[in-house]
Amino acid sequence: MRRTGIALALAAAALTGFATSSQAATWKVDGSHTHVGFSVTHLFTSVHGRFDGFEGEIEFDPEHPEATVVRGTIDARTVNTNRAKRDKHLRSADFFDVEKYPTLRFESTGVSDVSGDRGKLSGNLTIRGVTRPVVLDVRYLGQGRDPWGNVRAGFKASLTISRKDYGLNWNELLETGGLLVGDQVEIQIDIEVMLE
Repeated sequence: MRRTGIALALAAAALTGFATSSQAATWKVDGSHTHVGFSVTHLFTSVHGRFDGFEGEIEFDPEHPEATVVRGTIDARTVNTNRAKRDKHLRSADFFDVEKYPTLRFESTGVSDVSGDRGKLSGNLTIRGVTRPVVLDVRYLGQGRDPWGNVRAGFKASLTISRKDYGLNWNELLETGGLLVGDQVEIQIDIEVMLE
């Protein structure tokens, strides 16, 4: 389930491949050009969803990538699987319990394994009030100015988590003995950030 915080974190690791300033700069996520999605097994296929509300920023110095700081939040109430009934269930206490835990959060703790356009970013992911360490894989896609003169950069990222690690335990037993919903959640992120 993811979170823009996660996306921003990935961006930080990748920025080492293109930043040219010797000063730390702040990049902000562009929500209109960013996708924070997830998929989880349901019976024999997968359900795909996304979060439509998120924000975050990166503080980055290309000469000291190990000092990168990433912060981000996702509005859990914006979970969207294109099915109103299912989304209502996901917002309930069976899953995200958005009345009690309205946001998901990410804060970085370090950058490692930067090589070319790829890298890893470690951090703490909080869902339903539970915080656990995660490591994100990131790929840098490039940077440049848009037609209005804004400096932008793009990234792809992926991560797999156990939903049970965060207290999202609801399930149903099938006649065959299996479970209706899988435990492993794949998170896919396409992010665009803009230099402030």
